[in-house]
Amino acid sequence: MRMLIIDDDGRARAFVAEGLRQQGHTVDEAQDGDTGLHMAVVGAYDAIVADRMMPGLPGLEVVQAMRAAGLKTPVLMLTALGSVDDRVAGLNAGADDYLIKPFAFSELSARLQALIRRPPLADHSARHVVGDLEIDVVAHRAVRAGEVLDLTPHEFKLLERLARNAGQAVTRTMLLESLWGFHFDPRANLIDAHVSRLRAKVDRGFDYDLIHTIRGVGYVLKTPD
Repeated sequence: MRMLIIDDDGRARAFVAEGLRQQGHTVDEAQDGDTGLHMAVVGAYDAIVADRMMPGLPGLEVVQAMRAAGLKTPVLMLTALGSVDDRVAGLNAGADDYLIKPFAFSELSARLQALIRRPPLADHSARHVVGDLEIDVVAHRAVRAGEVLDLTPHEFKLLERLARNAGQAVTRTMLLESLWGFHFDPRANLIDAHVSRLRAKVDRGFDYDLIHTIRGVGYVLKTPD
């Protein structure tokens, strides 16, 4: 599993990160809320541990921004504030669970595993609409401006993943992991080659482009406005 730890307390962050790495997880670390939010949005994490009280962007606002961006990654919030009102505020902000400091690592690990085992909250709607593009997941059919697109299974999965995250950056790593199960690119241009072929079918000959490159990050499916 891939985890993200967002905490300005270096010792606490290192303690959690090391414990998770010893369990075999891949762990990324952010020492402030702004960096953590960016990493959460552009990364592909199975779970996120976020401290509530941080300088700059606090944990509550990080989670609120994640949810506003459509990110459904489970979040375990850490805090020294243990009142009922504090816990309710954290849950209302979009956190999935709340752990009071000080805590035992075994409890944190168990709570994370429980969150990961929950049914995914990602958007698995049967139909996606982006501009004049309509995707029917059940029928495995994509139509743009009334024209049925002739897509291969991989192209359809790629387009569906972009549509589920319409308006948001989808990184090459996210596409590799979710569509091919790779944690690295076995060929230098695997994703770029598939996106290029997909663009030829989705954008060529239509009034405007839907698939856009975000240099150094990945791709986004969006209308011009």
